[in-house]
Formats: sequence, C-alpha cells, structure tokens
Amino acid sequence: MLPSQALLLAVVFALAALQALASDTFMAAVYEHAVILPHPTQEPVSPGDALALMDKNMDVLEGAIKEAAQQGAHIIVTPEDGIYGWRFTRESIYPYLEDIPDPVVNWIPCTDPSRFGPAPVQERLSCMARNNSIYVVANIGDKKPCDSSDPSCPRDGRYQYNTDVVFDAQGKLVARYHKYNLFLGENQFNYPKEPEAVTFETPFGKFGIFTCFDILFYEPAVVLVSKMQVDTVLFPTAWMNVLPFLTAIEFHSAWAMGMRVNVLAANTHNTSMEMTGSGIYAPAGARTYSYNMKTEDGHLLIAELDAHPRLSPDSPPAVSWNSYALSVERFSQNDHEFTGTIFEDLFTFTELTKPAGNLTVCQENFCCHLSYKMAEKRDDEVYVLGAFDGLHVIEGQYYLQICSLLKCPSTNLSTCGQPVEMAQTKFEMFSLSGTFGTSYVFPEVLYSGVQLAPGEFKVLADGRLINQNTTSKPVLTVTLYGRWYEKDPPRTDQASA
Repeated sequence: MLPSQALLLAVVFALAALQALASDTFMAAVYEHAVILPHPTQEPVSPGDALALMDKNMDVLEGAIKEAAQQGAHIIVTPEDGIYGWRFTRESIYPYLEDIPDPVVNWIPCTDPSRFGPAPVQERLSCMARNNSIYVVANIGDKKPCDSSDPSCPRDGRYQYNTDVVFDAQGKLVARYHKYNLFLGENQFNYPKEPEAVTFETPFGKFGIFTCFDILFYEPAVVLVSKMQVDTVLFPTAWMNVLPFLTAIEFHSAWAMGMRVNVLAANTHNTSMEMTGSGIYAPAGARTYSYNMKTEDGHLLIAELDAHPRLSPDSPPAVSWNSYALSVERFSQNDHEFTGTIFEDLFTFTELTKPAGNLTVCQENFCCHLSYKMAEKRDDEVYVLGAFDGLHVIEGQYYLQICSLLKCPSTNLSTCGQPVEMAQTKFEMFSLSGTFGTSYVFPEVLYSGVQLAPGEFKVLADGRLINQNTTSKPVLTVTLYGRWYEKDPPRTDQASA
C-alpha cells in the first residue's frame, strides 16, 4: 500500500470514528417527586424514625427507577431534598445524614454496606442502580466530623452538606458533590470551603453535577461547561417558580441553550410552594418537560439525547450576543417609557402601542431592540419591552442584563412586571436583541399557561432571538436573560453554626 493510500485510509477511519462519536445517543430520565415531608420539629427524631421516612420516599423513587430502566433509560436524576424534604433545623436534620466517602475509595454500598459505618440510604440507592442496571442520581445529606484544629469547624463539631451522589449501573459510587451556593433558609447545611467541579465519564459522555441555586453562579456551573467541557449536566433541584423569567422549565431550558449543553433537571413537586417543572433539555431546545400546578402527582420523563451535543449537527452555532444590537441605530423611542419592578429589580419599560413596529428601550448604556408584529392588537392586553442592567440583591447578589418582551397582568401599566400566567396575543414576528456586555445570555420564550416553545424560535449568530413562524400559542414573555459574572460582588462567607 502506498503511503498516500495509507494516509487516506487513516483519514477516512478517523472521520468515520468521529461521525460515530457524534451520532451516539443515550436515554435519559428525570423524576419529579412529590416528597413525603417530616413533621416540623426543633428536636431530632430517632435514627429509626428518620430512616422510616426516607424509606417511604425511596419506595416511590425505586418505582420510578424501575420504570425508567424498563423503558431503556441509562441514567435517572431525582430531585434535591427528594429523600427527606426540607423542614429542618441544623440539629433536627442530623439523624437523616450519612457519612458519604470520596468516590476514589471504589465502593459499591450494595455489596459492602458497612465498610464506612451505617449507610442504609447509600446501600439502598446503590442496590437500585445495580439491580436495574442504571445510573442513579440522588440528593442526600453528608456529615463530616471536625475539631478545634480547624478554625472553621462549627461549634457542634461537624460539617453538614447538601450532597448529590451518583451510583453507576453496577451500584458503585462514582460522584459526590457538596452544594456550594446555598439558598436562603438552608441553615442546616454548611457550604464547602472551595467550590467542587465534579465530573465523571460514562460510555455515553462526560457528566457534571450541581444543585439548584448553583445554576445562577459561575462556580461551579459555568466552570463545568466552559472549562471542564462536560456534555451533560445533572441537576437535582427544589425550584420555586418565579414569573416572568425564573420558572423552572423556562430558565433551565434556556440555560441549556445558552451553555450549549444537555441538562437533566429533576424538580421536587409541591404546588403550595410553587415547586414544579422538570425536563430533559438539549442545546437546541427541550426534548421533554413537565409543568403541573393542578395535581400533587409525581411524574417520570424519558427522552433520547446526543451523548456529545457539541458534535451534533443540531447543536446551535456560537453566538456573539451583542453583534447585531451594536451594529444598528437605536429604533424609535416612544413617549410611553416608564419604570416598574420585576423581582425587586427596577426595569425601564416602553409600551407596544401599535400592532407592529420597531422599538428601543435603554437603561443607562444598555439598550434592547425589538422588531415585532402581533397577529392581532387587543385592547384588553398590554405588552411592554423592558431593560434591566444592574445588581440583583434579593435572595443572592448577582449581576444581570435583561431584555424582555412581556405581557402585563392588566391594562394598568403599574402592574407590568408582576406574574401573569395567561395571555391571548400571538405574534407573527419578533426579533429581540441587546447590547450585552456579557457572553453568557440565556434565551427564553414562554407561552400562555406556562408552556415552552421548543422548535419555534432560534438565536442567530449575531445575537437576535427570533421566531420561526407565527407563535402557536399566545406569548407571556420573550427574554434574553444575561448573567455578567465578572460584575458579581465578592462572595461573602456563609455563617457556620
């Protein structure tokens, strides 16, 4: 064989291997669980009572895991707080905690349950994975003793962590993640001294994991995707929906698109706390999702995903988020500019007074451009274009740049920005862009009834969020949600008890 022929064959085989890699898929599952909660108490219950409650929740999760495996799922994600709930003080959660070792110990709790002391929860989760030949992702509590040699050691002599664990299809512990960005009220837990970028390899791609509130911050969420180059993010969450921008399905699907990564998001289900919304999200949009505020039932979702989405032909192109907005002159600014608050952030709004048009609204040097055409301009509905550029300081401190077309709850402009779930106006066309200073922007389109619009919109390489055809349902909001991580204030220590 001539050298040139050998080289040609090598190139052909390499391309074939790359093509095969790019076409690899896997079946993913998430389970939205209606958690059985403990009775509120300031005093710790007995270890037996704690395990009894956790067993009740694991009975439900085991049923979902078996069903997912029977339907061919390779991995299943269950929610944050899914095994014991969230009604705890630091003292009362202690009976629910186990010592979770570093996965380097090469441990299968199902076959060696007492190796690191009593671990009935890890044993059962491991056996669920092993007996069903499926990766299982769960959220439990870790405890680690410390003493006076550690100046940060809590007064009770232990660290307590909100912890995600992953068991592979043989039941081996392959990942452990301690939540870094604790939400308000998680006083029962400590945060790790340094953020953990936890990844693991599987036959169907590289995975990373973090929990709930973590998704709004650079570490570990962005680090896992931008630096560690994971293919899929595992995301247990207990997410309380906040309209108009931060419903679970809306933001988590937008994050997957903006970061160009798969996200498996499993939410807890508790309608009294506005907790619902789980999904399996790809960079091109939601593969499947569920939002249910009508019943208290759990819900299993299963969908096929590309194992290596960056190599997929469906992967969206890289975006220069301010390219278009910086290249055009400001559209007309009308006399209907006013201010209003969304989640305590002060927006600048301008009203869409005509059935079609081009509008610009600015807040200081940050400008949002909108071209639009309504299917019909209704007298009983008001839409506005809003801009926000500033530090959000309510449940955390993080810097936002937001452009949004959104429906107001009524024709009274003072209501604009308040939550609204239903609308009647469809749009034949919209094109939204902004002069973003950040490269981290998450595109959201939310329809009436809090429904997503997979396949009905796209982001152009120049940063414009546009619809493909007339919207199939009335529009609640079209939003570009930007996070400018470099402008976040320095992290302040969260107090240890």
